[in-house]
Amino acid sequence: MNRRQLVNFFAGLGVLASLGATAPVLAQDKPIKIGATGGPHAQILEVVKKVAAKDGLNIQIVEFSGYVQPNAALAAGDLDANSYQHLPYLEAQIKDRGYKLTNIGYTITFPMGVYSKKVKSLKDLKNGASIGIPNDPTNGGRALLLLQTQGLLKLKADAGLKATPLDIADNPKKLKIVEIDAAQLPRSLDDLDAAAINGNYAESAGLDPTKDGIAIENAKGPYANVIAIRSADKDKPWVAKLLKAYHSPEVKQYVATQFKGSVIPSW
Repeated sequence: MNRRQLVNFFAGLGVLASLGATAPVLAQDKPIKIGATGGPHAQILEVVKKVAAKDGLNIQIVEFSGYVQPNAALAAGDLDANSYQHLPYLEAQIKDRGYKLTNIGYTITFPMGVYSKKVKSLKDLKNGASIGIPNDPTNGGRALLLLQTQGLLKLKADAGLKATPLDIADNPKKLKIVEIDAAQLPRSLDDLDAAAINGNYAESAGLDPTKDGIAIENAKGPYANVIAIRSADKDKPWVAKLLKAYHSPEVKQYVATQFKGSVIPSW
């Protein structure tokens, strides 16, 4: 290498060092894929996406129509995170399916409500009335507990959060409990006397819990929604950025304005 080549070589090193010292933090090239059910959870993530972009986190939102697929996709590596489910459901999925998933933080609670196109009050339900509930164990149990608090039925003492119709100990009105996919319950109201519907699906169907619900559960119960990731990813830098964006003042303000029947856990 001659003298001129040496000068050019070291000059190039100086330029690279200068760029390394002054270059701004760039957004990652590969987006973080986050799954959510369509409706409120996906809408909130749109706000999270904008906030996260300021911190260099590129988010791609993937919408699902039901509860089962987002955890399967996350466990399979097709998603990096999901935000749509409450903690009891996630814990049940981990136990039943062996998923290596982890809750990294709470998001929002959408109270479950009972809705009807045929009666204005639970007292108006006739003997033998049909009541729709979600067909997955945790949300089905949640619905049965709601019906119990309203005095419509009584569950066995040891039924717990995953109660099923087999755990009904007393059913004075001989109500017919109909198990249906949670996402389909709003569309099934024409065929049922009433239905217990998760808050996110009620919102998506245009049902207002405060106006249309004939019974609403206590929003400060155990059903706060969470963000889930694969356990192996818990220490990756993007995880902290995602949680920071979700817990930002902008997102909190959006939730408080758009979903007035919901409850925001203490962030």
